[in-house]
Amino acid sequence: MAFLIRTIDFTAAGREIIRDRVLEQASLTVGRAAECEIHLPDLAVEQRHLRIDLAANGMLAVEALGTLGFGLDGRVVTEGTIDPRTGGEIALGAARLAVARETDGSTSITIRQVAADEGKGDALRGFALASALPSKRAMSWVFAAAILLLLLAIPVASHLLRTPVKNDPKGEAPGQVVLDAAWSSGELSLKHHSLENNCESCHVAAFESVQDETCISCHEDTANHAAMPRQAKGIPPPTPGDAIQWKIGAALGKEGPLGCVSCHSEHEGPVRQKPAAQAFCADCHNTLDTRLTDTALGNAHDFGKEHPQFRPVFYASFGAAKPVRAVLDVKPVERSGLKFPHDVHMDARGGAARMAVSLTQYGAPLECKDCHSLTPDKIGFKEVKMEDSCEGCHSLVSGRTAIGGFRKLRHGDVKDLAEDLAQISSGPRPALAPRRDRPGQIGSGSPYRADFGRPVRAYIGLSNALSPGGVCTECHLPTRSKGQADLMPVNLPDRFLTSGFFNHEAHKKEECTDCHAADTSKLASDLLIPDLKSCRDCHLGATAVKTRKIVPSECAMCHAYHVPAGQWSPKGKAPHYSPAPTPAPKPGPAKTTVAAVIERAKS
Repeated sequence: MAFLIRTIDFTAAGREIIRDRVLEQASLTVGRAAECEIHLPDLAVEQRHLRIDLAANGMLAVEALGTLGFGLDGRVVTEGTIDPRTGGEIALGAARLAVARETDGSTSITIRQVAADEGKGDALRGFALASALPSKRAMSWVFAAAILLLLLAIPVASHLLRTPVKNDPKGEAPGQVVLDAAWSSGELSLKHHSLENNCESCHVAAFESVQDETCISCHEDTANHAAMPRQAKGIPPPTPGDAIQWKIGAALGKEGPLGCVSCHSEHEGPVRQKPAAQAFCADCHNTLDTRLTDTALGNAHDFGKEHPQFRPVFYASFGAAKPVRAVLDVKPVERSGLKFPHDVHMDARGGAARMAVSLTQYGAPLECKDCHSLTPDKIGFKEVKMEDSCEGCHSLVSGRTAIGGFRKLRHGDVKDLAEDLAQISSGPRPALAPRRDRPGQIGSGSPYRADFGRPVRAYIGLSNALSPGGVCTECHLPTRSKGQADLMPVNLPDRFLTSGFFNHEAHKKEECTDCHAADTSKLASDLLIPDLKSCRDCHLGATAVKTRKIVPSECAMCHAYHVPAGQWSPKGKAPHYSPAPTPAPKPGPAKTTVAAVIERAKS
């Protein structure tokens, strides 16, 4: 069976062009796909819209292949038949397929496009809205003029005529530039959300990047990563391409690579500022010693490949005024002034464990959490207090009170200890036998008792407590001050790793002894801070593949750019604007020697 496919097109001048082709086959497909026998490049036509098959009786069966129907002699159907002898018309989009029988017996399908102005003179078009509106060209000019007036002329005029005002960090003053929101490239971040109606609060000059002085006017307490001249010396030189971009940016008022806006981009939506990528830190710190030859910082670019060993802060000598820093490779010895064997207290089969099991306060062998509790920020630990963590086993009870309670020795100051021991010595003593009080020089109120009774007994008790083998030396190191027995002052830093951020809450599923070897530590001088190697058991660089154990770790996971965000600074002190000096220790309670106590008692 032969199909004669006749396509009728028109030139721009209106001349008709007819193209014929013959297909010797019994089936045809019609659609927008190029492989169809009848290709109709019309978006209203599906890729394979319909199929035309020759039936046994000479009829043509037409069937839709997709979800859309087609027009057949004025009706929309999904299937139908056409008798070539009488003819028929198929409507697909703007194409019309006329089916007829030729004189030679072949079936012809003539394809023509419906004219664009067909039906333009229809009487119904007079009722359409388009007939009452201006032309599309005129409407386009009207809208363009309105956009230029409302979104350009009015904002520019109001900006030039406004009265300059002081910066408003709280976002309470309304903006003076009218319709400036039309120029916004996106919503502000969560912290700057209150400034959405006051663009000139940050954009002081028109068509100029936000300047550092504008940012600092609100963020005056935000410290620099280091002194600005030192940062400028420490950054690597830009590549030729970056240098060209910075020159263009400088011509438009953008400050250099150390400017605030080079890192802090706005109009990204109501989100928090994302931490810097590892490359941001590694660009400077990878070869920092080649530019800053006087730096004490080691090169670092990837935690799993190159990172300096940790240098914790600790007291290296007894009674030292300031702590020092040392790398963990040399196994530093801490001189805190305490005697505390961790292994004895953590031995699940030892005497300390058996005592803890018998006490309702614990009811089980001792664990790290029984003495060490996290601070609210989940970074460090609260100070261990003897009364809360130790007195359950190391009792300070010294006797009973008159009302039936218990009297305890105060802990923390030798002066308090001396006063408590003096009260014990001056307390009423039961008589060995019934007798009368003796009057005279050896009576209860005589100078003899005042000079030789209580003070001497208190002094003897205090000396015994502070001497080796005394109750105080179970935990403290004895010493002598001005020829008298005393205790070594306790020196412990508030935080050991002062240049990084470590969240203990994120590691709560791990055992403390996985990182801190407290269960095998026999000396209080052991500095139980995990080293770089132990952290690398789980934490590798940003390019590491994440598994159940391995955690890809970028620089921002432990370090913050602006000190003291996530980093340590002494309490009550301003943030450091340069590499922080060694922090001073917290002042402890005033030390009181035995000699001074006795001198005050005599006076």
